Order: sequence, then structure tokens, then C-alpha cells
Amino acid sequence: MTIELTRFDAAEALTQAEDQAELLADAFATGDVHVITQAIGIVARAHGMTELAKATGMKRQQLYRMLGPDGNPTLGSMLKLLPALGLRMRIEAAA
Repeated sequence: MTIELTRFDAAEALTQAEDQAELLADAFATGDVHVITQAIGIVARAHGMTELAKATGMKRQQLYRMLGPDGNPTLGSMLKLLPALGLRMRIEAAA
């Protein structure tokens, strides 16, 4: 008996803003830039890269490159991207 597998894309499953924010909070908690970038990329794909490109004034290719496996988004890019995703960054004192 052959088992047929399909590729899972987290971007298709993360349709609620609360779920997206939780994914990003967990990613930031790791402190690993690659995990954070990957999580932002998942949330960006959930919103649609074309729509994000229009909302941020950035090119789609730039978004894919910035949020790809070797990406390293700048603070300036994040300040454009997060509001377009309906998110904001907040700083709080460490415990």
C-alpha cells in the first residue's frame, strides 16, 4: 500500500492574526535570526506577497530575498513590513 504525502505550507494554515502573532512571538523568543526570518516569511506568504509589495512599496523579489533562507531583514524593512502585516513590534523590560 502506497501512502501519498502532500507538502504542508504553514502559510495556508495561519489565517488568523492571533495565530500569526503567536508564531512570531515564539520565533522572537528563540533569539535566532533565522527562525525569526522564517516565521516572518510564513506570515508574509499568508498575507500574499503581491499585496505586501504594494502596501510596503517594496518589490516582491526583494521581499522573497529578504525573507528567504539567507535573508536578513533590516530594521527599516521590518518597520515597513510589520504594519502591512497588521502587526507591531513592542519593547519591554527584560525580567
